Amino acid sequence: MLKSPLLAATALLALSAPALAQRSMPTPVAPDPRIAALRDKALSDDTAYAIVESVTTEVGPRPDGSAAEERARTWAVAKMKALGFQNVRVEPFTLPIWQRGIETAEIVAPFPQPLRLTALGNSGATPPEGVTLPVAYFASFNDLLLAPAGSLAGKIAFVSNAMQPTQDGSSYGSQGMARFVGPNIAASKGAAAIIIRSIGTDHGRGPHAGNTNFAPGVTPIPAAALSVADAENLERIVKLGKPVMLHLTLTPKQLGEGPSGNVVGELPGTDPAAGVVLVGGHLDSWDLGTGAIDDGAGIAITAAAARLVHADGKHRRTIRVVWFGDEETGGFGGIAYAKAHAGERHALAAESDFGADRVWRFNVNLPDSAKAVGDRLAVALAPLGIVRGTAVAGDGTDVEPTLKTGVAAIDLNQSGLRYFDWHHTPEDTLDRIDPAQLAQNVAAWTAMLAIVANAPEEIGTVTPKQ
Repeated sequence: MLKSPLLAATALLALSAPALAQRSMPTPVAPDPRIAALRDKALSDDTAYAIVESVTTEVGPRPDGSAAEERARTWAVAKMKALGFQNVRVEPFTLPIWQRGIETAEIVAPFPQPLRLTALGNSGATPPEGVTLPVAYFASFNDLLLAPAGSLAGKIAFVSNAMQPTQDGSSYGSQGMARFVGPNIAASKGAAAIIIRSIGTDHGRGPHAGNTNFAPGVTPIPAAALSVADAENLERIVKLGKPVMLHLTLTPKQLGEGPSGNVVGELPGTDPAAGVVLVGGHLDSWDLGTGAIDDGAGIAITAAAARLVHADGKHRRTIRVVWFGDEETGGFGGIAYAKAHAGERHALAAESDFGADRVWRFNVNLPDSAKAVGDRLAVALAPLGIVRGTAVAGDGTDVEPTLKTGVAAIDLNQSGLRYFDWHHTPEDTLDRIDPAQLAQNVAAWTAMLAIVANAPEEIGTVTPKQ
């Protein structure tokens, strides 16, 4: 049973002095009526939804280095200009391009049936006719790690670790190891190929794409993610105790270096010396869906919020919105941005790249001189149901290279309870976005940007998150 506010306050006052000292008492801050009004206005603004609708409809999937990604940059320049951003341009860079090919699999024995899967980025290729090999089953990534050297020769490794939904998305980091480095481990132990249960929390037949990497000196092997339903079925078959034979065909290619680029737009502030506020998301997407939650939502949320702040009147700091050209295949967009803007003063960097569900928590990494910024933000975000966390902010592949230079950070954490049902799947489409939750994101980002862009405090360097 929840306590009433009066009972909660009474209980707090009843604590001993040492107990009170151990608690972090909030700093009294009077709400800013202008920030509150702007935040509430954002709840009924449909700019973000219109942006996601536009990119998913007019461009669709935007895999790195593809013709579609090039079309996305053209679309982005036109969209930013139409939204009123200034100094809109493409900042080009190059990146290695991997292209998927044929991808099929079927159980040959003991119970023949097809499987749904997708090749992992950077996967090696089978011969054009595919391979037919026995399956070596591992219930977890750790079991794969424990496999003796050379024990997987002539076999297809199958790792079936299951991911559970968590609000903070932490299970992606733990279970994702099967995709991030599992193929490299399997290759080093002699495997001819590897299939993994998709890193996702659904139970459907849509596989989850994603990148993997092989260490220098390790020859890439064919690597693919099974849909969760197919992985569960294959696991049941394995557990019946009969030898399992699988036919696998994957024909991806490495195409060498190719063009990409970050699309940049600005809303100039009144004090160039106060530093740039960098926000954004990534324009690229995997090719199975249309990139709505990953990361059409992120580019839309940050652009819509910046636009609302600018329309409200003059702001001290320049707000720079960047739609990064590559996040999915190595974060080359963030690396290129940090290199291109090395030495330029940034007051803060933040990104939105975790879907479109509601923000529930925020964290900061601010210097002591700007502590009041976080306190004001806590008051402004509380009416949206957002709590202040205790972690050090600094998440995000796109802004990480900039944050490593000592730039301050604010994270607005979205709920991950649904995100990994559709992450990198054919189901990453516009209908997965809840307009009301998307608007709550815009309201949170609007309040944050309005506070940071106008903060009278100097926001200096910080110790980057480790």
